[in-house]
Amino acid sequence: MPEFMNPFPGMVPGRKMKDRELARAIRLSLAAEEEAIHLYEALADATTNKLAAAVLQDIANEEKEHAGEFLRLLKILDKGEEQWLANGADEVEEMVAKLKPARKKAAKKKAAPKKK
Repeated sequence: MPEFMNPFPGMVPGRKMKDRELARAIRLSLAAEEEAIHLYEALADATTNKLAAAVLQDIANEEKEHAGEFLRLLKILDKGEEQWLANGADEVEEMVAKLKPARKKAAKKKAAPKKK
């Protein structure tokens, strides 16, 4: 769970952060953006005021852009980050491929006419 009270947990007083420390701070900033997205979308979903919902969703979308900027910077600062993310994406794709045949069978079974 991110600690939002201290935005620079890796910072050592009296000097600038090294890239590794900055990458940790960027991860924390990315988590804060994700939390903000969740909050603004939850508020938009919770109101019947169309103007408020539109403004809140617009703000959430801006936070998504910020998250993208942080993620890109993180990939530059931590050279291995992109490979770890790609590995994770590949694992999900493998699971999707395994589930596709099961989904097709279930859909066919559901769509097939009942025998009398």
